[in-house]
Amino acid sequence: MEKQISVKVCLGTTCFVMGSSNLQELIETVPKKYGNKVDVAGVPCLGLCSIDWEFSKAPYVKVDDEIIKEATVEKVLKAIDEKLK
Repeated sequence: MEKQISVKVCLGTTCFVMGSSNLQELIETVPKKYGNKVDVAGVPCLGLCSIDWEFSKAPYVKVDDEIIKEATVEKVLKAIDEKLK
């Protein structure tokens, strides 16, 4: 069986304010587009803005081990497509 791709959308305060609220549509879009090949979930906090102290790169999404900064729905779908190739 193929390994499932894990997508974690950070819903922590900074990411949420910086736009991850718009990324919640991934939770509906991804299963329709990829079925069970991709597991998508909102997570309370990925802890990434504490590393990236400027907060300038929020919102964050993690696709497997790849961190997507300034994430958009398009960027996340592109990363998923790349991993499924």
